[in-house]
Amino acid sequence: MPRSLKAGFETYWTTFGQGPRDALMIHCSLASSSSWSRLAPCLSGMLKMTAFDMPGHGRSAAWDGRGEIQEETAQIAAAFLNGPADIIGHSFGATVALRLAIERPDLVRSLVLIEPVFFAVAFADHLAMRVDYHDLMAGYAQALEEGDNLAAARAFNRVWGDGTAWADIPARQREAMAERVGLVAEADGALFDDVGGMLSPGGLDSIKVPVLLLEGSASPPVIAAINEGLAARLNRVERSVVVGARHMLPISHPEQVADEVLRFLQRT
Repeated sequence: MPRSLKAGFETYWTTFGQGPRDALMIHCSLASSSSWSRLAPCLSGMLKMTAFDMPGHGRSAAWDGRGEIQEETAQIAAAFLNGPADIIGHSFGATVALRLAIERPDLVRSLVLIEPVFFAVAFADHLAMRVDYHDLMAGYAQALEEGDNLAAARAFNRVWGDGTAWADIPARQREAMAERVGLVAEADGALFDDVGGMLSPGGLDSIKVPVLLLEGSASPPVIAAINEGLAARLNRVERSVVVGARHMLPISHPEQVADEVLRFLQRT
């Protein structure tokens, strides 16, 4: 698959499907474009999908700290598009999709946001939830501060993984997660403090396209609070819950996710 400069950053991408509608897929932190390999075949009849590796992930170039990572990733996403497309994002990738829809509305036909980790929304609506989240992520934060990247990745995966025991994850995958775990904190300004200004007037309220918010029923409670807050701020929004799923539902429950996505796209 190709690898070339996109928005000035050496970026790898792949494609899935031969459907009539163009779509762009934006993966979660510590993953890569290959994380769509279970969901994409279920959507291939409707969508022609492009999935790229975010900076510092997969086969794209290492993150060089050139700017704010959510903004830079949104610019890379825009570089793949020549006209309106369906944008499907997961976790941090879903927040990038939101940023893209605000900054380049001409490139977005619809948004599918799978567990968007835009924590600032939940904390704005539920002040106590910030403390709860701090407690939830205490092990990850402590390991990261101590420079133990493997322990940090293990603690992060315990909260945001698909339920697979750490010991059962292939060693190469565990090592890759540990190598990249520092990238998670690069997005803190955007996710916790809204440095992109998406909660300001003219931000989320400017998005006019249809939006589907997806979440797993077994995900951390903060996800439901985020989606509740987004639903209250967006103009044309639907919500759906995949029963039994955790945060990695595109991997763990691809058929159920695809069913929801296809029903949504058929209506748009």
